[in-house]
Amino acid sequence: MPSHDQHENPLLLTIAEDLTITPCEKGLFDEAQSYLDSLTKPKGSLGRLEELARRLFAIGGGQRPLRVSPAIIYTIAADHGVAQKQVSAYPQAVTRQMVENFLRGGGAINVLCANLDLTLCLVDAGCAGGPFPKHPLLLDRRLGEGTADISEGPAMSRAKALEALRMGVDLAREAALDGCQCIGIGEMGIANTTPATALFSAYLGMEPEAITGPGTGLSEEQIKRKTAVISEALRVNQNSVRNGDAIAMLAALGGFEIAMMSGLIIGCAAEHLPVLVDGFIATSAYVAARAIEPGICEYAILSHASAEPGYRKIMEKLGERPLLDLNLCLGEGTGSALAYPLLRAAAAIFNDMATFESAGVMGAVSNV
Repeated sequence: MPSHDQHENPLLLTIAEDLTITPCEKGLFDEAQSYLDSLTKPKGSLGRLEELARRLFAIGGGQRPLRVSPAIIYTIAADHGVAQKQVSAYPQAVTRQMVENFLRGGGAINVLCANLDLTLCLVDAGCAGGPFPKHPLLLDRRLGEGTADISEGPAMSRAKALEALRMGVDLAREAALDGCQCIGIGEMGIANTTPATALFSAYLGMEPEAITGPGTGLSEEQIKRKTAVISEALRVNQNSVRNGDAIAMLAALGGFEIAMMSGLIIGCAAEHLPVLVDGFIATSAYVAARAIEPGICEYAILSHASAEPGYRKIMEKLGERPLLDLNLCLGEGTGSALAYPLLRAAAAIFNDMATFESAGVMGAVSNV
């Protein structure tokens, strides 16, 4: 029989029979805070670094020292049939062109990973135009030539969504076997703010009008058209949206890269690894993963507040607060990369600071 803390989730078992998520032990958060309070600083004075340290301690099962290195960023690329409805300022061909740019080392994510001690891995989950030539940075995990148009029917079959989820779980397992201590996720896919917005609407019960934004730079009139496309996607897929099956929603409204990122988040939780979640698109994958298995929340760290106008409302709905607010809206995993040094800092504080006792420094006076 499964324990209370390690229950069988039927949705997880459809992804993989050996897949379980064990919640972090609540007592470990208190133990971490007690230790942080013994360090040579006023209690709580390192703010969110202390929050991160508590989470890292609990995620790691109380092991010391805290470790978040080596770390890897997975940037997962795929195309979307809904791009034909002109919901993006860029043509669909740009997805492939940007992947080729990443393979040449020319993207923002390349530069950030190179300068922040992060390994970068590009994953082709289903870009239009066929397989890319083999490359050391590239993993071929193609699920097709992009998804179908969500405004005309489901993006993919349930079987395909499960395949994408399994591939994401496997990426996390492979990284864990390679010794990775932290994973970041990001994406590339023209038009993918449209399925992401549809997923937020479906999972969180939010109206498309409240959260649809410009994506790559749409005008007000174009945003109205994009909103109408999303509303139509919700209408034509209403059976999947209303039946409460989290995987059915993902299959109907998602994308190959979004489903694979959801699997990666679930896989990280199963492997007890912290996972940095990039902006608007990656957060939709987080919301999908959360709907499949709420226990992933303790392992997922939202890296930055996307500049997409609806993102703040989504955060309010989730009760979450990302680490950074830098007005970013690029994707690629750039927010995950920029947040990673904060995890390293939190681990270093926990591992290396002196305690009041070891430093011979007097603590706070208790009767003040």
